[in-house]
Amino acid sequence: LGGAMTHNEKSGVAQFACESDEDAINNIKKLLSYLPSNNMEDPPVIPTGDDPARTAPLLDDIIPDSPNQSYDMKEVIRAIVDNGEFFEPHEYFAQNIIVCFARLNGRTIGIIANQPKVKAGCLDINASDKATRFIRFCDSFNIPLLTIADVPGYLPGSDQEWNGIIRHGAKLLWCYSEATVPKMLLVTRKDYGGSYLAMCSKDLGADMAFAWPSAEIAVMGAAGAANIIHRKEINDAKDSAGKRKEKIKEYEDLFSNPYCAARRGYIDAVIVPSTTRPRLIETLEVMCGKREIRPPKKHGNIPV
Repeated sequence: LGGAMTHNEKSGVAQFACESDEDAINNIKKLLSYLPSNNMEDPPVIPTGDDPARTAPLLDDIIPDSPNQSYDMKEVIRAIVDNGEFFEPHEYFAQNIIVCFARLNGRTIGIIANQPKVKAGCLDINASDKATRFIRFCDSFNIPLLTIADVPGYLPGSDQEWNGIIRHGAKLLWCYSEATVPKMLLVTRKDYGGSYLAMCSKDLGADMAFAWPSAEIAVMGAAGAANIIHRKEINDAKDSAGKRKEKIKEYEDLFSNPYCAARRGYIDAVIVPSTTRPRLIETLEVMCGKREIRPPKKHGNIPV
């Protein structure tokens, strides 16, 4: 039941909404341009004319000062990839996560990114399913993965719990773990709790993990943590607001900054945002020959 947009927006059955037969054929051609001829070959390398050493100064100022303010993750993607071009399936479904094909120095990559503009980038049932399908597709055709994380957690609520968010969320962890292609992680801002693990953490096999100085990698945000851990101390203080501010700063300095995560091995490098593109290209060039041999088996036991 329903038309094209119903199955693009609601059910997620359709990957694209096309205006005409010609538009549909053009989308198919564009999709095929990113893919190898078969699963035994590497994706094609197509010169794009975009300088691999190009920096993107706009990225240095794209993260808002307030952690509660959103920004458009698609602007980050455009600034990083060749000529600002990417090809996005499932554009209208589970818009709190973005999946798309793009190129870095002519090499095909698959990008999975949280979208802070929609539901603050939280993971939910549909977002988990959408990302899982895309990751499996990329791994099937030897397409390296870039994950861009800005995720405050899983979407709360009885609706999500009763419909199996744990089961659906487990698919995302499983497919990242099983993927044998090169996997890069970039943390731009929030990366909290269980959702940190799900977005291609080092624990799930990220080959290289980068973070911007604005990254916060912790169990929860500094404000929430201070309210819970130091509740009595804050309530008993003569200047409760000042004490709360002090404890938030203390938590940020001790736990929720990227340098602390780097010291613990969760992040390989904290990078200047404007240099993200050349750093990712350098990493991809090194990892393009990655070969991961797994024990023979029929198939993985995905938690469907």
